[in-house]
Amino acid sequence: MTITQIKNTTPETSNQEKDDEKDDIIFPPGNLWSEEPNLESYLHLQQILLLLKCIDWLWRDRDDYFAAGNLTIYYSQNKIRTEDFRGPDFFVVLNTEKKPRRSWSIWEEDGKYPNVIVELLSPSTAATDKGLKKQIYQDTFRTFDYFWFDPQTLEFAGFNLVDGKYQALKANSQGCLWSQQLELFLGVHNSQLRFFMPDGKLVATPEELLTRYQERFGELPE
Repeated sequence: MTITQIKNTTPETSNQEKDDEKDDIIFPPGNLWSEEPNLESYLHLQQILLLLKCIDWLWRDRDDYFAAGNLTIYYSQNKIRTEDFRGPDFFVVLNTEKKPRRSWSIWEEDGKYPNVIVELLSPSTAATDKGLKKQIYQDTFRTFDYFWFDPQTLEFAGFNLVDGKYQALKANSQGCLWSQQLELFLGVHNSQLRFFMPDGKLVATPEELLTRYQERFGELPE
């Protein structure tokens, strides 16, 4: 004969079971990991690192911005990580705290979206960068300055948000485009996208500055 044990359920045990069920619910953390795919090429990687290095060196005394590359931006109104997200190749957010982040979650950052975005084109991403992403950055992110650059063909274009719509930027005599948000020019120099000061001077990397010093004064003293 099989004996079946009947579980006696009381209001106390029922409430305990509900509490246990609540404990099993996993809520998404605020500091989510970035989930961006691998970069298209070595050129793409070097270009992102170059932009980051230059802006961080130029603004080394500032703590009111965040710049990142190939980092996921989560922007779901429901605060769901799998619902709405994009990963610009390079972006800058102004008037925020400069600190390390695993990703950029809009609901954890006072609703702030990037002020500037740069996408690096490739055969597999160009159509999306020029179409869907541009539309999202215009209509949802409301990102003021949007640029794209192809590290292989050197195609370069930029847009500024005017009355809610992107307007193509016109290049100056050196072929550079002005970023109102960064108060810098962007242009192609030695087959790479670089920053330029308002007077047209190249924003140098620390390594380039060291080379200039050595050429003028010789090696640094040990």
